[in-house]
Amino acid sequence: MISTRGSKKQRTYTALAAVAAGLLALTGCGGNGGGGGGGGGTAEEYPSASIEIMAPADPGGGYDQTARSIARALTEGGVIETGADVYNVPGGSGTIGLTQFVQNSGDPHQLMVIGKILVGAIQQTDSQVTLENTTPIARLTAEYDAIVVPADSEYQTLEQLMEAFKADPGSIAWGGGSVGGVDQILVAQLADAVGVEVADLNYIPYSGGGELTPAILSGDVEAAASGLAEFQDQIDAGEMRLLAVSSEKPIEGVDAPTIIDAGYDVSIANWRGLVAPPEISDEQREAVIGMIEEMAGTQQWQETLESNNWDDYLLTGDEFSEYIQSEDKTITQTLTNLGIIE
Repeated sequence: MISTRGSKKQRTYTALAAVAAGLLALTGCGGNGGGGGGGGGTAEEYPSASIEIMAPADPGGGYDQTARSIARALTEGGVIETGADVYNVPGGSGTIGLTQFVQNSGDPHQLMVIGKILVGAIQQTDSQVTLENTTPIARLTAEYDAIVVPADSEYQTLEQLMEAFKADPGSIAWGGGSVGGVDQILVAQLADAVGVEVADLNYIPYSGGGELTPAILSGDVEAAASGLAEFQDQIDAGEMRLLAVSSEKPIEGVDAPTIIDAGYDVSIANWRGLVAPPEISDEQREAVIGMIEEMAGTQQWQETLESNNWDDYLLTGDEFSEYIQSEDKTITQTLTNLGIIE
């Protein structure tokens, strides 16, 4: 286990004290399989043990970066003094970690980072465990995709690219991330916006930026969609041309229009957030939400958002639950249209 520890003063959420006073301490297994999180305690006492955060992927990726950033903000920001541990459970695009995580039933000290990609992965793998088996806590961040072409491409604008794409869909090889992921969903939405059948897409999936970037620079693909951060160095070096970004509003400091401003009613956010295990009490749920809301207001978290070019996308509790349900419906329909699921 990799730990991020702090020694700031303990925060308690006293507004919950009256309703929480009679709660019995709940017990739960440690999320990392070690001597982990322990019992739930009362909401007034929360947290009474180290917070354990699962990143359902290998170290170094977006889930991992988010989990470690949360742990640092909780501890260095003075929100908790009990410490925060991060552990990784890779595989199945997050579904293996999810299956393990829900076994921590009733333990509010266990948290897991989730995101848009996991919503799609659950559908693609036909996972028997879904996000309905968790307790949604908060949506926290959003990253946006960039549409890029090689610097020597004939396409100077998104409009020029889309005109060529509409005229001959197969002539435009699109590069992006894994099948059914955010990047392919974005390209499918662009196709729909100009009346191209998704079955006619020439989409080439790559396992990550390490493979996709050379494919763009070598001309193996005419255009690509992926996270802006993945392309930023090549854009700055003049090796790629940034045509548009997938945010709803212009991104400060980014010299490119949104896809919407370029004339296509398409936007997409690669969001990430947190869930707790099933069967925590309402009072414990509110205590966890309170802790995360306080964390989101710390200087440490705000600096993290800025340094990673993450958008502050905070949404908590019931509203986040409804958002997940909406995302599930949208992604299911898109994956069905793409022929990835039936």
